[in-house]
Amino acid sequence: MIIGNLHSLEMATLPNALLQILTLPACSLQALHAREDGRFQPVGAAWFCNIAHANTSPAHERHTEFHQQWLDIQVVLEGEEIIGFDTRSVVGQHAVERKPDLFILENPCLSNQILLRSGDFVTFAPGEPHRALCCNQRPAVVRKAVFKILFSTMKG
Repeated sequence: MIIGNLHSLEMATLPNALLQILTLPACSLQALHAREDGRFQPVGAAWFCNIAHANTSPAHERHTEFHQQWLDIQVVLEGEEIIGFDTRSVVGQHAVERKPDLFILENPCLSNQILLRSGDFVTFAPGEPHRALCCNQRPAVVRKAVFKILFSTMKG
């Protein structure tokens, strides 16, 4: 897991593959703000990005997920959210695959959380559990961009 802000990418110590994505002009905070909700994927890229509005809710109402093939970069564009997470891999724990490569943990143990505001991002590698869209004080609307990078393309 890596945290940072799009305005100070040099402080995030991102791997080169992720830094190359987030420094593209199309992936600046201003460019992401200007995009309509939906999916975009540059031609030939091994990644894509979904931009959408969503509602935050109390943590006990949110599911905890992880992926096995895709790395997430979750960027808050507007509003704020809390994301719960743990630093231990959950690969091998009992989970239900709700969609391809979206595994929901039945009994998650998340010992940490982070508050994200506009421009803030967090990465989750395969096996890293996370519970997104938790409200800070009360439910609210948040707009975010979620980049999905095929993890196998980052090696070597």
